[in-house]
Amino acid sequence: MRNWWRNIAEFFERTILLKNQSLMIKFCVFASFLVIFPVLSVGIISYKRSSVELEHELRQSSSQIIDQVESHIEYYVQDFEITSLKIINSPELSTLLKMRTTESKTHLIEPTRNTLKAAEYSRADISNITILLDDGQVIDTLGKRNYYPAPNIREEYWYSSVPLNGMSMIVTRKLKLANKEQPVISLVRRLYNPQTLMPVGMLVIDINFRRIEEISNKVTISKNGFFFILDANGHYVYHPDYSKLGKKVEYKQLANLKKEENSTEILKNERKDFVTNTFSPNLGWRFLTAVPYRDLTGGIVQIEKSISLTILISLIIAYIIGFGFATSIIRPIRRLQHFMKEVEIGNLDGRVQVDANDEIGQLTAGFNNTVEKLSNLLEEVYISKLRETEMSLKQKEVELKMLQSQMNPHFLYNSLETIRGMALEENQENIATMSYSLGKLLRYNLNNHSATVSLREELNFCEMYLQIQKFRFEDRLEYSLDVPQWALDLEVVKFSLQPLVENCFVHGYGLNTRKIEIVLSVFCDSKSSFGISIIDSGKGIEEHKLKEIKKRMDLKNPSSDGENIGILNVQQRIHYLFGPEYGITIQSKQDSGTVVCIHLPILAHHTEGKAEG
Repeated sequence: MRNWWRNIAEFFERTILLKNQSLMIKFCVFASFLVIFPVLSVGIISYKRSSVELEHELRQSSSQIIDQVESHIEYYVQDFEITSLKIINSPELSTLLKMRTTESKTHLIEPTRNTLKAAEYSRADISNITILLDDGQVIDTLGKRNYYPAPNIREEYWYSSVPLNGMSMIVTRKLKLANKEQPVISLVRRLYNPQTLMPVGMLVIDINFRRIEEISNKVTISKNGFFFILDANGHYVYHPDYSKLGKKVEYKQLANLKKEENSTEILKNERKDFVTNTFSPNLGWRFLTAVPYRDLTGGIVQIEKSISLTILISLIIAYIIGFGFATSIIRPIRRLQHFMKEVEIGNLDGRVQVDANDEIGQLTAGFNNTVEKLSNLLEEVYISKLRETEMSLKQKEVELKMLQSQMNPHFLYNSLETIRGMALEENQENIATMSYSLGKLLRYNLNNHSATVSLREELNFCEMYLQIQKFRFEDRLEYSLDVPQWALDLEVVKFSLQPLVENCFVHGYGLNTRKIEIVLSVFCDSKSSFGISIIDSGKGIEEHKLKEIKKRMDLKNPSSDGENIGILNVQQRIHYLFGPEYGITIQSKQDSGTVVCIHLPILAHHTEGKAEG
């Protein structure tokens, strides 16, 4: 048995390991196994992998392009949302919508048309703006140039689908002009009587394809690919072939796509298109790209040829000149290995000598470049840390300035002066008084640049605001100020009382509130601090909302999402100016009113100059 195993071992060494053959024969045989099979394996795997990766790259590229186009178009359409709201809130249209008889609306038609024309002239991509009232009256900017009867709009497929909640809807239509039909995207929105809240008509803003074509023309997927858009009902919103606009998509695969899923499909058409699509929940549209599958497989065929040719050339070169390079390959590899060990222990100063420009030489040069970049990167990180430390020292100063510069009142002040003058001409004393009070408030903001003011100035500012609210609520509002003489010259944060008083109206008035009383008083907290309390008799704050407000007040950098921004702003400025031991406290109970207290240090206010009155 032992001799049998010995014979097998000798046979293996003699035939497989070529024990007694020359080194040249050994190298040739071993090269056949070590070169041919690995290269073939790498080539086949690379081909398969490249095919998968190429398709994956196309999916990713198409998705990224669609996402970019989707973002651009969403922002573009949102601009027209703002335009439509400006039109609806214009004085002319608001007055027109309140009128109930056709005769009373006649004198407002031309002013309303002028408002529509002004909105149209402000945007080069608006083709027409139409107001279609339920009583049959039509106001548009095309006038006689419009060859499409306005009542026919009610017969279009989308008319009954316009939301009843006042939200807008985007549809595809065609304008009929004298010599042509112009495809447009229309933003439609129901109009309501501001007094009765009953629907009285429809606003239609027709947008030409100029901007959407510019965005779509930048979408380059392949030579034969194209981009198109479908709405929520499967109608073409945009397509390079304008004859398809507004029509139902002809492929069931695309019509039956799940609403809010992004996917890729092989479309069963003549070209066998590779379709990538994504859904926009903001617009209710689906953005799609279509690329012929042959364009995709064409690249894969080229990869196959390239890999096959590379394998063949590599094998030939390996057999012809491979033996002579054994020593030249091993020597630089050993040098590179030695240098890598130096890098591992942190020595980044040395470099490996490059003797040749072959793969090993390029690898060595690349590694040298990598080490150099690593050294530079470490230096950049160190410098970046120093800059970051410097920036953090300036952060609080910048944040404080940002909190003080939320609104520039120049424009509003001048506008209110104009309104006051017009009101005096019309003998409207109440309007003139309110405009004068608002102007005084804004001038206070304009001319007082200090972060703090005296309590006397802040009380004057707050009382003017309460007087304005008195005009609004009349006998439903009562207020009183209980401020001792010793407190009038104490230092307080500028614009700290008005936001808190304003919250009395936000949280105080409810459906069943007939009258609200507000009491502002000052009291001594301690020898070094005092408090300002604002008490209202309103409906109070719900418990869960109160907890949320207190939680956000405790954060160092609360997010400003539009809710309670006034009280959070005041809290932050008090912390920045006087420290975290001072600030605001809130107590409220539903149906029992709210108590808000500001706690501040007792500091006398020193003015550098008096603000203009």
